[in-house]
Amino acid sequence: MKKSNNTYYGTGRRKGAIAKVNLVNGTGKITVNGKDVHEYFPFETLVMDLSQPLELTNTKEIFDVNAEVSGGGFRGQAGAVRLGITKALLAYDSTTSAESENSLRKPLKVAGMITRDARVKERKKYGLKKARRAPQFSKR
Repeated sequence: MKKSNNTYYGTGRRKGAIAKVNLVNGTGKITVNGKDVHEYFPFETLVMDLSQPLELTNTKEIFDVNAEVSGGGFRGQAGAVRLGITKALLAYDSTTSAESENSLRKPLKVAGMITRDARVKERKKYGLKKARRAPQFSKR
């Protein structure tokens, strides 16, 4: 969804995390909840994971990413930001090229970035220790 002249918006969800992402024309700076991405996420692998859509489409130096994330843990938040960036890139793509050969959708689709990962933690059931783990059986 396009927000204003050069701002593109996308929402991403993963596990319990929800990310609202804005792409603005810039130099490639990524901020999450007002902090630099390397300061916010404790592991470099998470930073690499969330910047994958930008690297696949060669738009890393074109946009600044501003993300607001809530809920979940670091892994879920990184996945939510990644999906949000992907959706914002698709919004940018729909305004620049309508089904042309330079479309960003195809490489993102092939890499599996567009699909939301719907896996969430299964709820605990009564009489069990966890979702499926039963108490140890004792014959005597």
